[in-house]
Amino acid sequence: MTVGNFCNREVVIAGRESTIIEVAQLMRLHHVGDVVIVEDRENITVPVGIITDRDLVVELIADGVDLDLVTVEDVMSYELVTARTDNSIWETLKRMRGLGVRRIPVVNDQGGLEGILALDDILELLAQELSMLAKVPTYAQKKEEQHRD
Repeated sequence: MTVGNFCNREVVIAGRESTIIEVAQLMRLHHVGDVVIVEDRENITVPVGIITDRDLVVELIADGVDLDLVTVEDVMSYELVTARTDNSIWETLKRMRGLGVRRIPVVNDQGGLEGILALDDILELLAQELSMLAKVPTYAQKKEEQHRD
């Protein structure tokens, strides 16, 4: 399965000009832990950074930073890690683990934003797969019983 088949296509986005308060309000409104910062390049929405709820709490609020003096550009991650829609989930998971990221924007061949993949999404997928695997012995037993009857 590819990242493009599984990623969440409803990505909460904001521009570089957004304030920290606006980004925090977007997170609360949409019940998400991140906002992807984008810019328009020749009619393509390109991710250029990401701000997470952890960034807001650990880097700003815990340090007592005046939120009115900080911009999105001051906080967002500039070395943005992305995955392509045709990347495999397994390879992307290994990459996320190696880089220590929990969320990764998904882009198309032109670099345009297509979705976002979060570690929680992968855990949900794995839980579903394990649940189906756990049912295999029961299904096999029922098949055997049907053949005996």
